[in-house]
Amino acid sequence: MTKKHLIKSTGVISAATAISRILGFVRDIVIANFFGTSFTAQAFFVAFRIPNSLRDLVGEGAMNSAIVPVLSEYKAKGLDLEFLRAARVLFNISLASLSVLTLLGIIFSPIVVRITAPGFIRDPAALNLTIQLNRIIFPYLILIGLTAYTMGILNTLHRFASSAFGPCLLNIALIGAAILLCPRIGVVGLVIGVLIGGVLQLSLNMAAMYKNDITMNLKDGLRHPAVKRIGLLMIPRAFGSAIYQVNIFVDTILASLAWIVGEGGVAALYYANRLIQFPLAIFGLAIAQAALPRMSQEFSSNDLTKLKGTLSFALRTTFLIMLPASVGLCVLGVPIIKLLFQRGEFTAYSAYITQSALFFYTFGLCAYGGVKLLVTCFYSMQDTITPVKTALFAVIINVVLNLILMRPLKLGGLALATSISAASNFVILYVILKKRIGRLGTRELVDSFLRILLASIIMGAALKLLSAHAFSVKGLSMSIVVGAIVFIVSAYILKVKGMRPALTWILKQ
Repeated sequence: MTKKHLIKSTGVISAATAISRILGFVRDIVIANFFGTSFTAQAFFVAFRIPNSLRDLVGEGAMNSAIVPVLSEYKAKGLDLEFLRAARVLFNISLASLSVLTLLGIIFSPIVVRITAPGFIRDPAALNLTIQLNRIIFPYLILIGLTAYTMGILNTLHRFASSAFGPCLLNIALIGAAILLCPRIGVVGLVIGVLIGGVLQLSLNMAAMYKNDITMNLKDGLRHPAVKRIGLLMIPRAFGSAIYQVNIFVDTILASLAWIVGEGGVAALYYANRLIQFPLAIFGLAIAQAALPRMSQEFSSNDLTKLKGTLSFALRTTFLIMLPASVGLCVLGVPIIKLLFQRGEFTAYSAYITQSALFFYTFGLCAYGGVKLLVTCFYSMQDTITPVKTALFAVIINVVLNLILMRPLKLGGLALATSISAASNFVILYVILKKRIGRLGTRELVDSFLRILLASIIMGAALKLLSAHAFSVKGLSMSIVVGAIVFIVSAYILKVKGMRPALTWILKQ
């Protein structure tokens, strides 16, 4: 997989993710219109977050990072029959484990909800609604967990399109359910939309599996040599995901304490995080997902020079996207939130608390993308333990800073704590990786980072001058276009690596 193929794969994933995120914004706009930051919206977000977090714990994150390095070896060695049998056995194990977890989740929903959102205990209506929604939504774990399994198999084959476009179906299902069902049955309509979306995503990936001659067979049982290796990789990765989920749950717990951070905190954090996830998912996570098979092959071939080259290339490209995105969201956060969400039940107060969280989230956007890439590099080396250790340290930082910052900065303090912990995690991972595999071209990376940062600041100054006119769709669109032009020209003048050929290509078109 050459850099050209990496860029192509990243492009496919980014395009699909961009469509999904646009649909996601439409979904959030519709949800905000119907429910705003009310207790009903917060009940849904908490109920949905619980199985979604378990999905990352045992599915999408852990499974993908464990499956791809191990099964890539089978493909590299031409052991196609063993690859197929391993894939079947993994399906059987995934189905069994996800079913058990779903049953336990339904039974223990009252306890889980009380732990996750203790602030709801003071409001019996919010607590009971959250428990009800959580029980109905929990089967989504089976659907999305199996979808994550199929994504891992398809990524091993360098087939990224179907799994990348899958989330679009979830968003379409939620939009349809919100418009058609919510006026009749309230927030339960959103839960039904989630379940329909889960079925559609799994069906799309299963169709892609069959197209690549990968079929399921329960008769293959639960045993295969690859399972033990994947399990050994998954266990620390699952712990790593658990630590990350602890971060999310701590934020949710503290955001539910309305008497400290204000009313609507859980919903406001959700909306702000969705805006941050837009550039991160479109590019940061996309290039990490595309780079994992390549870096796994390079490590398996003992070609550390190419591995370091791939990582350096991916980091510099991530800086090129994330830094201007951070500055743009920071400066234009208020008009973006008001244009997207402020209507119906989403009031001016909802916009204010959401912007407070978004502002401080932007400080960590570049670190979020960088951490994802560094963690992916460790996974490609079949080291899933080191990221767990650094993530645990980052969680401790996050919890301590949450408790310190939440009173003076309210909801913004929770977001700022998350940003600082992410930056700390990035630095620690980078230092460890440098000791592990040698020089990573730090001087070149720092030089590139500083040049891009300066270009982003210049762009931010231009956006600040235009921000007063950005409270209409036309004004915001023009501001974004002008900001992009200012950034490109500034980066070109500052000789940011990679910008000169990009600008030359654009001018030739």
